[in-house]
Amino acid sequence: MCRFIVWQFVPKSDGKQIALGLIALGLVAAIMVWAGYRWAVRYPSARLGGDLAAAIAVACALTVLVGPFAGGFLPFKEGAGFFFAEIWQYLAFAGGGAILGMLVAIALGRDYRSKALKRYTELKLAKPRRVVRR
Repeated sequence: MCRFIVWQFVPKSDGKQIALGLIALGLVAAIMVWAGYRWAVRYPSARLGGDLAAAIAVACALTVLVGPFAGGFLPFKEGAGFFFAEIWQYLAFAGGGAILGMLVAIALGRDYRSKALKRYTELKLAKPRRVVRR
């Protein structure tokens, strides 16, 4: 979407293009913070890492390979260096956002493991102690 906006409205201004690109990466990071938090609440960490990594990989592939067509370019037109730099930037922002979301859920005690430990503690404290006679 950002490439389409740049292509249609600010094709000559490098400063505005860079600003819109950074805003788009910031939005990706914000969405991944939300996704990391939301999925950390719902799923155990073993599943969470794989799910988030797969979501980031698919979104990165779509952004890097399909996104340039929205801006009127081909994916490799700017060269291999720009192509791989775009991949690393996307992975850094999206991965950092997902990790931040997971850490916020853990810090607030709302992640899947914290909830399971809380339920276990409440269950053990709710039962009276059994007396064993020999």
